[in-house]
Amino acid sequence: MQENRKDIFCLSAQEVSMFVNCPICQNELVPTATGVHCEHCHQDFKLEARCPDCQQPLEVLKACGAVDYFCRNGHGLISKKRVEFIPIGE
Repeated sequence: MQENRKDIFCLSAQEVSMFVNCPICQNELVPTATGVHCEHCHQDFKLEARCPDCQQPLEVLKACGAVDYFCRNGHGLISKKRVEFIPIGE
Protein backbone atom coordinates (compact mmCIF):
# COMPACT_ATOMS: atom_id res chain seq x y z
CA MET A 1 0.00 0.00 0.00
CA GLN A 2 1.38 3.41 -1.01
CA GLU A 3 1.74 5.99 1.77
CA ASN A 4 -0.20 9.21 1.56
CA ARG A 5 2.58 11.77 1.02
CA LYS A 6 0.39 14.91 1.21
CA ASP A 7 1.56 15.55 4.76
CA ILE A 8 5.22 15.65 3.65
CA PHE A 9 5.86 18.85 1.77
CA CYS A 10 8.55 21.28 0.75
CA LEU A 11 9.21 24.30 2.94
CA SER A 12 9.71 27.89 1.99
CA ALA A 13 13.14 29.43 2.50
CA GLN A 14 11.73 31.79 5.14
CA GLU A 15 11.23 28.76 7.44
CA VAL A 16 14.89 27.76 7.19
CA SER A 17 17.34 29.32 9.65
CA MET A 18 20.47 28.16 7.83
CA PHE A 19 22.18 28.74 4.50
CA VAL A 20 21.61 26.24 1.70
CA ASN A 21 23.84 26.00 -1.36
CA CYS A 22 22.87 25.26 -4.95
CA PRO A 23 23.25 21.55 -5.77
CA ILE A 24 24.50 22.49 -9.25
CA CYS A 25 27.09 25.24 -8.69
CA GLN A 26 27.37 25.36 -4.86
CA ASN A 27 26.59 29.10 -4.71
CA GLU A 28 24.35 30.34 -1.90
CA LEU A 29 20.62 30.19 -2.69
CA VAL A 30 18.40 33.26 -2.28
CA PRO A 31 14.94 32.98 -0.62
CA THR A 32 11.89 33.52 -2.83
CA ALA A 33 8.14 33.44 -2.16
CA THR A 34 7.94 29.78 -3.25
CA GLY A 35 11.34 28.39 -2.22
CA VAL A 36 14.88 29.40 -3.16
CA HIS A 37 16.64 30.63 -6.33
CA CYS A 38 20.20 30.39 -7.62
CA GLU A 39 21.17 33.69 -9.19
CA HIS A 40 24.21 32.06 -10.84
CA CYS A 41 22.43 29.06 -12.48
CA HIS A 42 19.03 30.77 -12.79
CA GLN A 43 17.39 27.67 -11.27
CA ASP A 44 14.50 27.56 -8.81
CA PHE A 45 14.26 25.00 -6.00
CA LYS A 46 11.93 24.06 -3.17
CA LEU A 47 13.38 23.02 0.18
CA GLU A 48 12.50 19.63 1.62
CA ALA A 49 13.03 18.71 5.28
CA ARG A 50 15.01 15.46 5.60
CA CYS A 51 15.91 13.25 8.56
CA PRO A 52 19.61 13.61 9.47
CA ASP A 53 19.77 9.88 10.34
CA CYS A 54 18.12 8.24 7.30
CA GLN A 55 17.86 11.15 4.81
CA GLN A 56 14.16 10.40 4.18
CA PRO A 57 11.55 13.21 3.94
CA LEU A 58 10.12 14.29 7.29
CA GLU A 59 6.50 14.79 8.19
CA VAL A 60 5.99 18.43 9.14
CA LEU A 61 3.62 18.92 12.07
CA LYS A 62 2.16 22.40 12.56
CA ALA A 63 0.08 23.28 15.62
CA CYS A 64 -0.49 26.51 17.54
CA GLY A 65 2.22 28.30 15.57
CA ALA A 66 4.89 25.69 16.33
CA VAL A 67 6.55 23.53 13.67
CA ASP A 68 7.82 20.06 14.56
CA TYR A 69 9.39 17.36 12.40
CA PHE A 70 8.67 13.63 12.62
CA CYS A 71 10.51 10.74 10.96
CA ARG A 72 8.22 7.87 9.99
CA ASN A 73 11.22 5.55 9.65
CA GLY A 74 11.71 4.98 13.36
CA HIS A 75 13.69 8.07 14.36
CA GLY A 76 10.70 9.85 15.96
CA LEU A 77 10.64 13.59 16.59
CA ILE A 78 13.59 15.47 15.09
CA SER A 79 14.83 18.75 16.55
CA LYS A 80 14.65 21.77 14.20
CA LYS A 81 18.39 22.19 14.71
CA ARG A 82 19.05 18.69 13.32
CA VAL A 83 16.76 18.85 10.27
CA GLU A 84 18.59 18.86 6.93
CA PHE A 85 17.00 21.04 4.25
CA ILE A 86 17.66 19.76 0.75
CA PRO A 87 17.02 21.83 -2.41
CA ILE A 88 14.67 19.93 -4.77
CA GLY A 89 14.32 21.00 -8.42
CA GLU A 90 10.92 22.32 -9.49
